[in-house]
Amino acid sequence: MGRVAYQLERRPELDWIHDVFYISILRRYHSDPTHIIPVEEIEVRPDLTFEEEPVQILNHDVKILRRKSIPLVKFLWRNHSFEEATWEPKNAMRQQYSHLF
Repeated sequence: MGRVAYQLERRPELDWIHDVFYISILRRYHSDPTHIIPVEEIEVRPDLTFEEEPVQILNHDVKILRRKSIPLVKFLWRNHSFEEATWEPKNAMRQQYSHLF
């Protein structure tokens, strides 16, 4: 049995995305209403990126290593669910997002 590949047609500004993929890497998508993000809420740059912005601190913790401790904070990000919240280094995030502390 041979491998099946698809080649995508892309707009010129998407040339950096590889245009061939193999069907064997695809998985069936099951519709989920939480995957829908209203486009008007996201400011997309011309290079098709956007800035992530934290909206709330959910938790604090300290990661203990052999010789040091690293204070962490769990951030909820705009346009993401609670399940997608991430642990970030407290000091770096305090410098960048001091309004949340």
